[in-house]
Amino acid sequence: MVAGELEPGALYSAPALGERFGVSATPVREAMLELSKDGFIVAERNRGFRVLEVSEHDLDEISEIRLLLEVPSTVKVAGVIESEVLDRVSGVATEITDAAARGDLIQYLDLDRRFHVELISQLGNQRLTELVDRLRRQTRLFGLDQLVESGRLVGSAQEHHDLIDAMRARDETTTERIITSHIKHTRGLWVGRSEA
Repeated sequence: MVAGELEPGALYSAPALGERFGVSATPVREAMLELSKDGFIVAERNRGFRVLEVSEHDLDEISEIRLLLEVPSTVKVAGVIESEVLDRVSGVATEITDAAARGDLIQYLDLDRRFHVELISQLGNQRLTELVDRLRRQTRLFGLDQLVESGRLVGSAQEHHDLIDAMRARDETTTERIITSHIKHTRGLWVGRSEA
């Protein structure tokens, strides 16, 4: 799905996908049911799984919720995060940049998720962490293959380093500006437009 190999609107069967990936249908079916919980696909009885199309309106709504949750949460984290955690996420940020430079979308997404979940988890609110993680997963799948092809994914990756620098300085104003810009910038990149 991330690489664009499973097309929105298309119907896929677990046995066919299992054969394609060299595994049995059972783990594929379990994975598809997990994806359905996050709204990526819908199960169609006795037919398979259909990859859902996400509208611009859906993406705008999710981005709005992310701005409402992630921005104040990340600013709060900037005031409490310990230097060892910043060192750890700085290493992840470097890996994100490297993955973007290689065009490795799967690793980029995995590392990006780890980075942001690690930051939000510093608040000790498991429900908030899980909600932010789910919202990020729902949106990060869309349009990233075009970002890899255009080379713009590297610029988005660099924003992680900028965020760490602001947090290390305990600069909540800059942290707020960067995380807000990062979410808006990413939303704009999904559709090939520039977001201020």
